[in-house]
Amino acid sequence: MRQVLPELLDSLSHDDPEAMRSRGELRLVNHIMGNYRWVCKTIGQMGSRDYRVLELGAGDGTLARRAWAESAAYPARWSAIDFAPAPADWPCEAIWQQKDLLTFAELPDAEIIIANLFLHQFHDGQLAALGKRLPASCRTLITCDPARHWMYSLLGRLLSVVARFNRVTRHDMQLSIRAGFVGDELAAALVLQGWKIEVSHTILGAYRLVATR
Repeated sequence: MRQVLPELLDSLSHDDPEAMRSRGELRLVNHIMGNYRWVCKTIGQMGSRDYRVLELGAGDGTLARRAWAESAAYPARWSAIDFAPAPADWPCEAIWQQKDLLTFAELPDAEIIIANLFLHQFHDGQLAALGKRLPASCRTLITCDPARHWMYSLLGRLLSVVARFNRVTRHDMQLSIRAGFVGDELAAALVLQGWKIEVSHTILGAYRLVATR
């Protein structure tokens, strides 16, 4: 059963040294898990530069920059929502809205919505509310989160030791895995009725969902 608890990174200011180091370590985790590469490849398979992309929980903007370089996406068609301020190098033609997703009145229109290592932070009731607020324009939802399994918890502990992660990353990684998903849990929580759902798990602990309608 999922266990959703507050993560340390969310309690730190954006410019806190521990938070800055943890975000760098998260980039390494994403690289090892192949999350950025998979999301960019999946966006590219959509096959149109006319599609608008909305990124939920955009973090430090790394995924967006990778997508602009490796897929059909580009800044002028990209919107991002995050509780943190926009990165210093965020391009002016891309939209960044610094807001709490849970209090966002209406999500911007977009054909593709993506979320990377983000949705596991929400309880099922919050996910259901988010699912209801997906814009009618959304054709594809692409998400990547931790898969919930004791083996990935062990792998995370080993990686934390080898890579010498700081206390924030070590703590939040274990919480994230316990809040992760298995099977059809995420689609059920989002109440994606009538959508075509594809779910996969990777050997390195990624839970991947592509929902289309």
